[in-house]
Formats: sequence, C-alpha cells, structure tokens
Amino acid sequence: MEIKRDRYLEQLKLRQRNGMIKIVTGVRRCGKSYLLFKLFLEHLLESGVPRNHIIDIALDDIANDALRDPHVLYDHVRGRIVDDQPYTILLDEIQFVDRFADVLNGFSHIDNADIYVTGSNSRFLSSDILTEFRGRGDEVRVWPLSFAEYLSACQDSPEDAFLDYMTYGGLPRILSMKTDAQKIHYLESLFRETYLKDIIDHNRIRNTAELESLVNVLASAVGSLTNPTKLADTFKSRLKSDISDKTIKRYMDYLQDAFLIDCALRYDIKGRKYIGTPKKIYFVDTGLRNARLGFRQVEETHLMENIIYNELRARGYAVDVGIVEIRQPDSEGSSKRVQLEVDFIATLGAKRCYIQSAFAIPDAAKKQQEERGLLKIGDSFKKVVVVGNHIKRRQDDNGIITMGIRDFLLDENSV
Repeated sequence: MEIKRDRYLEQLKLRQRNGMIKIVTGVRRCGKSYLLFKLFLEHLLESGVPRNHIIDIALDDIANDALRDPHVLYDHVRGRIVDDQPYTILLDEIQFVDRFADVLNGFSHIDNADIYVTGSNSRFLSSDILTEFRGRGDEVRVWPLSFAEYLSACQDSPEDAFLDYMTYGGLPRILSMKTDAQKIHYLESLFRETYLKDIIDHNRIRNTAELESLVNVLASAVGSLTNPTKLADTFKSRLKSDISDKTIKRYMDYLQDAFLIDCALRYDIKGRKYIGTPKKIYFVDTGLRNARLGFRQVEETHLMENIIYNELRARGYAVDVGIVEIRQPDSEGSSKRVQLEVDFIATLGAKRCYIQSAFAIPDAAKKQQEERGLLKIGDSFKKVVVVGNHIKRRQDDNGIITMGIRDFLLDENSV
C-alpha cells in the first residue's frame, strides 16, 4: 500500500544540499520513517544517487544498538565516506543517541555530506535547532495523514472515508486495519503504552493520575477556550484536586513537546495584537483524541474544527483564533462592546485567510450568525465558511465563499 506524502517529500527535495541539518519531527507513528527511508530514499535512487553513497541507519533497531554510542556512530559514518563525491546521511530516531547534537554538528563539518534525521520529541530537537546547531538546523514538521493522503490509499468512497477519518484519525497504520475493533484497540493502546509512557518517563512524572486526568479534560473540551487557571479551577471543583495552574501549564507543555496537542492563540483582528490567554487546544489526530475518551464523545462539530486546524497547520500556515470587537446597542439605548469570534486566521507570509467552521447551517439565522464576524473584519483577505455537508462551492455578494469540508480538504488552493 503506497501512501502519498508529496507535501513533505517536496519539502525534503527543496532542502537537498542546502548545507543544513534536515530534522524531520512529529508525533510518533505519524510516518516520519516511511517518509525518509522509503519515499525520500526512492527519490534519491531514482535521481541517480549511488546506493553506496546513501548511509541510512535506524537507531531504534536493536541491530544498531552499538551505534547509539555517539563516538561509535560518528566513526561508523565517517568510515563509510571514502571519496569526495556527495553522500546522503539518513538517521532515524536520533534521540536514541547521547550527545546527538554534538554528533550532528560533527557531521555538518563534512563538506560532501547531506544530513537528514528524524526524532519524536520537540524539546529534544527543536530547542537544539535554535541553540546547538546555531542556524544550521532546518526542521520539517510532519503531521498524521491529511484527508487527501488518507484517501489516496483508501478504497472507500470519499463520504465513507471521511467518516472513518473523523473517527479514527490519520495515523498511517489505521489504513491497514480491517475492523473497528482493531482500530480502537490500536489507538487506545498506542496512547496509553507509547505516548503517555514516553511523556511520563522522559519528564519523570510521579503523579501520573493528574496527567491522565488533564489529558481527559483537554480531550473533552477540544476547540474550547481555556488556560491553566481555568483548568485548575475545574480540577478543584469537579475532581477535588489541588493541582496548581503552574503544574497544569507544565503538563500541557509536555503534551505539546510530544506533538500530541497544539495551541491557537487569540488575535484581535482590528487591534492587530495578540490577546493572550485563554487559547484553544487541538489534538494532533482526531483518532487519538477519540481513543482517549473511549470513543464516547465523537462530536462532529468539534472534530471537524480540529480537522480543519490540523489541515491548515500541515499546509504550513500559522493559525490563530480571531476576535473582532464591535459596539452593539443595548436595551437601555446605549451601546456595549461585543467580541465576535472568527474560528481561524490562517497566515502564510503575506497570505491570509479567515475561516469559519460550521458543521450545519440549517437556516438564514444560522448563516447570519456564522458570517457576522467575517463581515465585520473590513479587509480584502479571503473569507471562507466550511460546512459539514457536501455542497457546490459558492461565493456570495459579500465575497464570502462557502464550501463543503471534503472540498476544503481535498483542494490545496481552498485557502
């Protein structure tokens, strides 16, 4: 089964021989190794790179246990570079190597070496990109399968495929599983035995029950505005826990470092400034989010919003939650300030798009409600309302485009 990951393959191609260390990051099991060791390796061979000039090492393989020693790995790679022709070095799960930043910096001094590595923990890697590599690190963030990637390897109709995608997410291995029971078991076990265990072990967390409760609360409130103080109040009132807001913030940082969650800040569109907390939390994969809750809260409205957020981030956009402040007459003949929310502001360089996620628009009143914030923005950037049903794309007299979710996800130019 071939899964197309052209979005990331093109990013790797564009970075070839750029003199930097290419670091492929993302949540575990999202397909980083497949991207680097199959798709990119095939590209190298098809481009005429000799096989003996590609040094590929899977450091999570017990067969390469000895190479986890930094000196052994360095000497092994240097020993395989025997001429002045270009070499490509592919290292999978580099975090298994002690002092890996020193090793990679050593490799970067080899003039004819082009270096690519994968890793699964952003604090292990992203911080080093900014510090240890001093401008020589180039990060490529990989997300679980987009719906377009999922559909490219799926035999179902787009309608059925999207329902499965919303429920079970886009981790590549899901596509090889035939039954709902298999998918559920895989996702629940993966969350419990891999992701949470990694976070607990790496950060030496003692009170694991608090962390697990926080994950449940975040999963239940996906797409809702929140902050550590608000969450601490929830723990105190509902769970009778005295966990502090500082501890909650630290745990949320751990979850984000492990790529399990991502955050969208609030942005005042007219005032052109960030508001700060609260912010919205989204899960990197809806299947993992659903699995954490035992598939008991599969709410289409919130899941569609989460899918749109992930799609925008995977396309390379910075994503914020928009706020438009207006003055509205009150019952006393005066006026009051009202904040209207725009679900997403997607920004990529000078490009910007405002997006509302509305699973259903059953009548004119709902349409007016969804478009109200967009109409008050007052600039000429693209404005889109994404709905849950399959409709023909249309643009009204105000310039607002309405399209179905599948159309939005499958069209790279929908934003």
